[in-house]
Amino acid sequence: MIIIGVGEFSASSAPGDGLKTFALGSCVAIILYDAACRVAGMAHVALPDSSINRGKSGDLPGYFADTAVPALLAAVRRANAGELPAGLHARLAGGASILRGQEQFQIGKRNIAAVRQALAKHHVRISGEEVGGSISRTVSVDVASGSVSIHTPGRAQRSM
Repeated sequence: MIIIGVGEFSASSAPGDGLKTFALGSCVAIILYDAACRVAGMAHVALPDSSINRGKSGDLPGYFADTAVPALLAAVRRANAGELPAGLHARLAGGASILRGQEQFQIGKRNIAAVRQALAKHHVRISGEEVGGSISRTVSVDVASGSVSIHTPGRAQRSM
């Protein structure tokens, strides 16, 4: 299992691999998958726009929606022998409003909107989402099957 931390991203085409990120609150996980090539990628996005910290976006491009998407697409391309798969699609999870009293910042909603915009800019369609609300999510994807599992404390595991 390849663990994706906050602001990190990775991709794999190895059939035995899985990608997993933990405790998505206002952060958004971007999961990219192509069934024909069996290649998967994941990023753990913390903030919508890299313009607030260009230095951090250079060191940790997965941290911001606008830099995470192109970095993740490049990682998927590398994992797929230099080709971007034609059937690549995205699934999103996270973007919740976890902290009471912090609703005025709407980081989760802003992250969701920024990720959607960045994916649209790169012509990647979104095929599934579990976003918003007020719950934490841990997300994993199996490279061989593309199945995405979502875990939330006190709730049954879900698939997307």
